[in-house]
Amino acid sequence: MPLQDLTPQLRTRLNQVERAVGWFVFLATALLLFGFGYYIYHTAERKGWFLVDAKFFTYVKDASGLNVGDPVVLMGFQVGEITGIAAMPPRTQHNVRLEFVVNQVNKNSKNIQPYYGYIWSEGSVVKLNADFLGKHWLEITRGTNGFGIYSTHPLETLSLEQAQSLPDPDRWRLAENIYDEKSNLMFRAFSSLAQSNLTRIVQLKSESILAFHAPVNVRHIAAVWNDAMQQYQKYDYRNEDETNAYELRFAEAPAIADQVQAIVAQVQGALPGILALTNKLAAVLDNAVNATSNLNTTLVAAQPLLANFGDISAQLRAPGGLGVWALGTNGNGQIQGALTNLNSLLANTDTNLNALTANIGLTLDNIAGITSNLNVQVQANSNLLWGISKTVMDTDDMVQGLKRHWLLRSAFKTKATNQPPTINRPPMKTK
Repeated sequence: MPLQDLTPQLRTRLNQVERAVGWFVFLATALLLFGFGYYIYHTAERKGWFLVDAKFFTYVKDASGLNVGDPVVLMGFQVGEITGIAAMPPRTQHNVRLEFVVNQVNKNSKNIQPYYGYIWSEGSVVKLNADFLGKHWLEITRGTNGFGIYSTHPLETLSLEQAQSLPDPDRWRLAENIYDEKSNLMFRAFSSLAQSNLTRIVQLKSESILAFHAPVNVRHIAAVWNDAMQQYQKYDYRNEDETNAYELRFAEAPAIADQVQAIVAQVQGALPGILALTNKLAAVLDNAVNATSNLNTTLVAAQPLLANFGDISAQLRAPGGLGVWALGTNGNGQIQGALTNLNSLLANTDTNLNALTANIGLTLDNIAGITSNLNVQVQANSNLLWGISKTVMDTDDMVQGLKRHWLLRSAFKTKATNQPPTINRPPMKTK
């Protein structure tokens, strides 16, 4: 049915449906284009299409097993790939030139640090690794000293007047090495432009200073270090000049085949020593077998000795066993008889000693009686026998003193039944 034959109501509704369908198709197309664009952007970001490549090169002796596109590894992460392999012209110092780029970002870091930030002027070298299946790759070691080869700080050329009038000199850093007139390094790159350093720097520099503002960072490479000029220079990724690439030293390791050959040579050289060692071990084992055989014989011969030792120890554990083992079976009886005789001897000695002391006491008493009578006679005849009397009296005093002495007191004991009468001696007269 032609459109002009429709009623106005149907024509109006049909226009509304066409408009709605048009908007739906427009929105679907826009959403499809947005999703496709997001996918392309995410893929490009993941593969580092938006990142500026950090260009490096190195020289190797042999490019066997290496191909363009082989991975470049840093700390176990694939951070780039080989972009060029070329033989050097004849009569040059090097054989093969390898060109590679580092173009991936460390996404595990909170600040999304680029991997080329780990490649420094000192400590970073290139190594060639390979597995037994023939796969090769380049490995870059992390820098240990110096400063980064590539920088994200934009460079500024400051005149001496501008350097002295900086509002915040502590945040400015040198982008070059500064030497004195004798080529001695005075200030390294990344040294502060603080007033303490700036005075000396102005004296050493005659025109301008190459520096950068530390807080200012960009998301791409801004400068690359130039070893020949000893300073950073502006990085231009569109420039194919060699100054935009940095040469990393190649720490060439021996090939796997050479390493295997060296190991085989070492094993062959060590085989004579190993065989000699095995012969010595065999001799040692034979001696050990002989020693164990002799030891077994010794142990068999020592069994009676051990049995005798057991019998002796059993006898010693019995009561009186030590005396029986030392003196024999009759030794105990002999010792008992000797002790009995010794006891009788001691008893008789005590009795005889008592009788002897009693006899000595009687003798002394008789001597005392004689001296007493002699004393009476002397007192009666004192004029004639005064000297004798004096001697007797002294003797009597001595005897009485002996009777009172603690050591001889027991010798003068008298029995109560046979006690003699006490003689009362008159006092001695003196002239």
